[in-house]
Amino acid sequence: MTNAAPRAPRTVVPIEPSLLISEAFDQAQVTALRHSVTSRAHAAGLDGQRLDDFVLAVNELITNAVRHGGGQGSLRLWRRPGELVCEVTDYGNGISSRRLDDRSRPAPDTAGGWGLWLARELSDTMEVETGEAGTAVRISAGLTSTERVGRHRAG
Repeated sequence: MTNAAPRAPRTVVPIEPSLLISEAFDQAQVTALRHSVTSRAHAAGLDGQRLDDFVLAVNELITNAVRHGGGQGSLRLWRRPGELVCEVTDYGNGISSRRLDDRSRPAPDTAGGWGLWLARELSDTMEVETGEAGTAVRISAGLTSTERVGRHRAG
């Protein structure tokens, strides 16, 4: 190998260079996980009402995973340039397309059904992948602006 050119050093780029939290959870960890999300989201740059809204949206998602997704789930929180992203997954039976397609605000006297609606309203973006093997919900909050960029309805 005397004539071989020296190899360039290998650069390994992590898939998620800014992973802040990656945890499995069940009902017993919901409160502690919410506190961890609050702390890490604040350290990442969210504060005030934006922080409160994001944490409430995450709390709704983890509560839904426990109540409707088999009693447990997994949460990942990471930072991308200009935004904070949280993904909650579970292994329940999925969410019906009727439920996903209904974006109207639940009636004020409705005891349940607020979780996905609140998460959608309180985050800048929300994506849902669901099926018989479970559900993954990903929300984000922008870090560079005090204004929400998502679709939010008044009332």
